[in-house]
Amino acid sequence: MERAHQRGVKVRVLLDHLGSRKYPNFKKMRKWFAEAGIEYHLVLPLHFFGSRYTRFDLRNHRKIIVIDGQVGFTGSQNMIKRNYFRKDSIYHEELVAKVTGPIAAQLEAAFRTDWYSETGVLLNKDTAPETALVPMAAGDILCQVLPSGSGFEHENNLKLFTSLIHAAQKTVVISNPYFVPDDSLMTAITSAAQRGVDIKLINSQVSDQFLVSNAERSYYEDLLNAGVKIYQYNAPILLHAKTMSIDDEMAVIGSSNLDMRSFHLNLEVTLICYDSQVVADLRQIEATYIRQSKQVNLQEWKTRSAGKILFENISRLTAALQ
Repeated sequence: MERAHQRGVKVRVLLDHLGSRKYPNFKKMRKWFAEAGIEYHLVLPLHFFGSRYTRFDLRNHRKIIVIDGQVGFTGSQNMIKRNYFRKDSIYHEELVAKVTGPIAAQLEAAFRTDWYSETGVLLNKDTAPETALVPMAAGDILCQVLPSGSGFEHENNLKLFTSLIHAAQKTVVISNPYFVPDDSLMTAITSAAQRGVDIKLINSQVSDQFLVSNAERSYYEDLLNAGVKIYQYNAPILLHAKTMSIDDEMAVIGSSNLDMRSFHLNLEVTLICYDSQVVADLRQIEATYIRQSKQVNLQEWKTRSAGKILFENISRLTAALQ
């Protein structure tokens, strides 16, 4: 970023306040931005008093990079070293999509919305002439970007996921690190499995969210009874990818977890690709995940201790607060 700025590129950075400040050297990083001359802003900054009070439970969870309005990146990856300030052996496996053409402009539109929300400045040809480039067609794949968050009237990412699963005819593969569904998503998944759709859910043996991990496991037995195949990615890797593939028609890659926070509170972004080749490419990655995972066996799962079951159910009851 510093080298780009030095050669005359306009660099703008948005970073979630609460998501970033919990790490050491947060103040040092902000000072570095200022000294480097890079314009940055905190998203949803915490204010506890007065007219600037903000809710501490709202977070911007989007991961977006757009370059020259022509190339975009989005997916699961935060901009942090995977072993930074970790006190355990866990590290993340990520998935990020690179896109070119008009779809990059849709990612930039989501960024511009967030920028306007925090600065009051609308990035257009007058305030940011370098952003006035017209994106050129780069291929023939049909894609769209779906932003979601508490500012939307309805949980549009949740409705997308449930409708896609209800419409599935053959195969659904879901990779997600935090799976704490609401009733509508759980019904979509189990009913699809019961009508013969091959549904695979991939998450991880390890977790960096203790309560979420236990709440997630409380759903396993119902899923397995419905015929869903569950795979746990081998430790110490936490599979952080957030993807979904439906039949041979649609691929979904984004930032959204399948939990209450991502459905109701977090600002998220989702890339949807309507193309069989993209699905085929994603399926190859999903197959790699499955090869590096252990399938959960229903009979073995039922033998876990009563204490574990109790704690899983308690965690599930508090899922809306996690």
